[in-house]
Amino acid sequence: MGYLETSNGKWEIVIGLEVHAQVISNSKLFSSASTQFGASPNENVSFVDAALPGILPVINSFCVDQAIKTGLGLNGTINLVSFFDRKNYFYADLPQGYQISQFKYPIISGGYIEIEKENGDAKKINIERIHIEQDAGKCIHDQNPTKSYIDLNRAGIALMEIVTKPDMRNADEASKFLRKLRSILRYLKTCDGNMDEASMRADLNISMHRPETELGTRAEIKNVNSIKFLMTAIDFEVRRQIEILESGGKIEQETRLFDSTTGETRPMRSKEDAHDYRYFPDPDLPPLVLEQSRVDAIRQTLPELPDAKTERLQRNYGLSHYDACLISSEIELADFYEKSLESSKCNDKDIAKTLSNWIIGELFAFLNKHNKNITQSNISPENLGELVVLIKTNVISGKIAKDIFEIMWETQKKPSDIIEEKGWKQITNSDEIKTVIIQLLDENPEKVAEYKNGKEKLFGFFVGQIMKKTAGKANPQLLNEILHKILDN
Repeated sequence: MGYLETSNGKWEIVIGLEVHAQVISNSKLFSSASTQFGASPNENVSFVDAALPGILPVINSFCVDQAIKTGLGLNGTINLVSFFDRKNYFYADLPQGYQISQFKYPIISGGYIEIEKENGDAKKINIERIHIEQDAGKCIHDQNPTKSYIDLNRAGIALMEIVTKPDMRNADEASKFLRKLRSILRYLKTCDGNMDEASMRADLNISMHRPETELGTRAEIKNVNSIKFLMTAIDFEVRRQIEILESGGKIEQETRLFDSTTGETRPMRSKEDAHDYRYFPDPDLPPLVLEQSRVDAIRQTLPELPDAKTERLQRNYGLSHYDACLISSEIELADFYEKSLESSKCNDKDIAKTLSNWIIGELFAFLNKHNKNITQSNISPENLGELVVLIKTNVISGKIAKDIFEIMWETQKKPSDIIEEKGWKQITNSDEIKTVIIQLLDENPEKVAEYKNGKEKLFGFFVGQIMKKTAGKANPQLLNEILHKILDN
């Protein structure tokens, strides 16, 4: 067990997350209103979302299927009977005066995700429950100096609340859990994970205690919307709580907000307990009863998830654990890699490893330089696959391949077309290379003599000059073999 040590002794950090993941669905949880992001204020609002009197909610069956798929993907147990409850609280952007959620009987119980700790060991982060609920609207406070405005476009959007057990012990573990969770949800296509659009956000529960003592009082940090902010919020909150405890103070059970401009948390309100919300079964919604056949049918649609893909890339293509994990971490990146492999029409492990090197090295560098992600790449997976095959079959050298790569990025042309236009096809004819070598050695008799007298570093000079004479097109391996034969005789 790792502990944080200060001048006053050891502390254990205890972290649990409540992740709100917006369900990918064209319509809301209990109404047919659109879920389109970026619509004008109050454009996507139905009578149900606005809570007009006498309007009854109707469950969106597709959202239920998405929750089942998520539960299966996260190794949870699908409860064939679950209930919707009313979570009662007043806020201006909650027109009903309550939120339809699930409390004692959620749709999914249990589950886990495995993360890799800093020392390389695997650690299982357990999930307590996953329930489905409707989102609230949004208050806008910066449009008028004396008034606040309400936008109900988000009101009623389906959320999955994924509640972990308090299994994380530092910011690194929490960030790895959230990153892995986001990756799995995107593979499942049940949440797009766009944290900047609020379709995924996390509440952090953090407490401190001395080793071998009872758990401390927790503080909850609400609505953290990036992994970077999550780590910053944890680091600040840990320091804040330790300072209070080591000075003899007590931690208040409260809800706090994270200020991304200062990197600090600040008080929002005292922390509510479940009884404060006066949960009771929603009288407008019957129990949610599922058939086992429905769960089994959804299980058959599950895609290959990141951990399984990582293992397959290592097993089938000989990738390192690091490279396989990196490529599998995002579904779009994994798809790009496998399309590139498919276009190469070759299962050769050497080509597979070279391709991963080009993606992680050259392609990532260009994407970062131009502030793009893999789906916006100027180079298609098919063209990159072709480029790697051209390298491995000695049509071009690795050096010329980098020049071709740059032109591919600028023009989106196929590498074979660029080679044809530029005349960059590699020289693999041994007689042609031998002719150039003899010509160069005849032009430099003094250096040849120095080499034969023991100045072996001149070998690199000869190679460089021959590559210059052939405009970099001589096959390096063949060039070295022929040059050694001539000079060492």
